[in-house]
Amino acid sequence: MMMNMRRSVARSVLRRGYASEAGPERKVTVLGAAGGIGQPLSMLMKLNPLVSRLALYDIANTPGVAADVSHINTRSEVTGYAGDEQLGQALEGSDVVIIPAGVPRKPGMSRDDLFNINAGIVKSLCLAIAKYCPNALVNMISNPVNSTVPIAAEVFKKAGVYDEKKLFGVTMLDVVRAKTFYAGKANLPVAEVNVPVVGGHAGITILPLFSQATPTANLSHEIIEALTKRTQDGGTEVVEAKAGKGSATLSMAYAGALFADACLKGLNGVPDVVECSFVQSNITELPFFASKVRLGKEGVAEVLGLGLLSDYEKEGLEKLKPELLASIEKGIKFANQ
Repeated sequence: MMMNMRRSVARSVLRRGYASEAGPERKVTVLGAAGGIGQPLSMLMKLNPLVSRLALYDIANTPGVAADVSHINTRSEVTGYAGDEQLGQALEGSDVVIIPAGVPRKPGMSRDDLFNINAGIVKSLCLAIAKYCPNALVNMISNPVNSTVPIAAEVFKKAGVYDEKKLFGVTMLDVVRAKTFYAGKANLPVAEVNVPVVGGHAGITILPLFSQATPTANLSHEIIEALTKRTQDGGTEVVEAKAGKGSATLSMAYAGALFADACLKGLNGVPDVVECSFVQSNITELPFFASKVRLGKEGVAEVLGLGLLSDYEKEGLEKLKPELLASIEKGIKFANQ
């Protein structure tokens, strides 16, 4: 029975778009691997057959996480690294670096409250990435993503290694939530649903484009408004439900693993890999913006336009711009002080 259950879990992961065949040798490093997101994310990356080497880094407790994950009978070899002195080893030769490091949100804490702690952590980790694996694709999960991605960009620029095609803010959880909530209201199989989410990764800067959702469903304006609000407040919903005991760690790990898988597929030359991500962009006047991105062998192959928007979405787009710009500028200012 247990064997059947394991097979069922593996099949369900594959159905959700995970790669199903091994490819070239690829090293993935998780920075913050012992944390609430990092542990389940590390396990999910161990399940991915595209990963041949999995490096797990944190300031402490990583050897235990690595030992635990390493017993899973999948392709990748797992190594744990702890402390500043081992960060370089963790990063050397990495193809993809995923950064869930930092402190989680607590009840009553806004994403801005996270800023001073997590911004410093991100800055130091990006300095190490610039030194030890400047060509890696960087998947930024650490919040506030609207600011930490610009921080990373500035650090890489100062180090002379910035390549806008290789830096991604992971907004995949917004897409995962939008798909789930839309499928529930439209009474559709969630595995068949797609909903682009654009803008940023906090509050009103998250703009799900339900007018472009597939399959189409004839939902009222009131329902679309409610779905938009729930997608924007999804993180708060989980923080409140956990009553001070944590934030959205499991769903974030799932979304992070999906996006990393998409990056690996792109690196391996799989055609037409398109996901939403917060990247350097010129599709609006803002320097960074989340939209659909085609992934390729160098990272970003193409930043796709917004397409046709409903009047409600156009209004949401204009509302989010000042807040998103302020968060971007806050990150740039922090990186340069």
